[in-house]
Amino acid sequence: MLTVTSVNVNGIRAAAKKGFGAWLAGSDADVVCLQEVRAEEGQIPDEVRSPEGWHTVFAPAAVKGRAGVALYTRRAPEQVRVGFGSAEFDASGRYLEIDLPGVTVASLYLPSGEAGTEKQDEKYRFMGEFLAYLAELKVRAAADGREVVVCGDWNICHQEADLKNWKTNRKNAGFLPEEREWLGKVYTQAGYVDVVRELHPGTEGPYSWWSYRGRAFDNDAGWRIDLQVATPGLAAKAVKAFVERAETHPERWSDHAPVTVVYELGV
Repeated sequence: MLTVTSVNVNGIRAAAKKGFGAWLAGSDADVVCLQEVRAEEGQIPDEVRSPEGWHTVFAPAAVKGRAGVALYTRRAPEQVRVGFGSAEFDASGRYLEIDLPGVTVASLYLPSGEAGTEKQDEKYRFMGEFLAYLAELKVRAAADGREVVVCGDWNICHQEADLKNWKTNRKNAGFLPEEREWLGKVYTQAGYVDVVRELHPGTEGPYSWWSYRGRAFDNDAGWRIDLQVATPGLAAKAVKAFVERAETHPERWSDHAPVTVVYELGV
């Protein structure tokens, strides 16, 4: 069994004060992928920077206090790679991958964008480069007899079922036609599988992000933007996928919830 969890912590120092450490201590995951760490390694409290029983790898952004991804693993990684060969984005704290026996696991924080702004142009540049890399990664992994799973905050909803208020968000970043088309290409052209959707077909959600504004969490007006995107061979071994949604608003330690998938590798 391989249990993989992905979560955008919305600042690991803030999350640590709100209960992230307790959650991690109680997690059954073999791998935890973090996004939006927003801290350099030396700024992270010891109890969540190097917790007992975990190997940790951090890839902070060159711009302090922004982005940042990390991977926590029960066993030491065989290889660690930061970035995906992009001159523009490899120092932006948005992509980190490791090799474990038979599988490559990556943590991704795709830019959020903002419709009609330079932030959206940046997002499109990232998407263009990253799609090409995903295709290359799949081919390279297959040649080595490996599977791949890219976990993280993809900041795009692919289908109407992936966000509660899709009608009012059709012109907003995260649900723009160009973004949805691109994510479709990750599946149809690059050949990956949306693991959570595969295990939850024909249903709304399960959502993984709710705005802190208004009563979005209480009303479950969420977005499903935290994904585990895997090569078909690994996706076929997924037996369970769930969102670890907090019971109440005060119990949240991020505006995102952990997304967990259990892969039965012996299948």
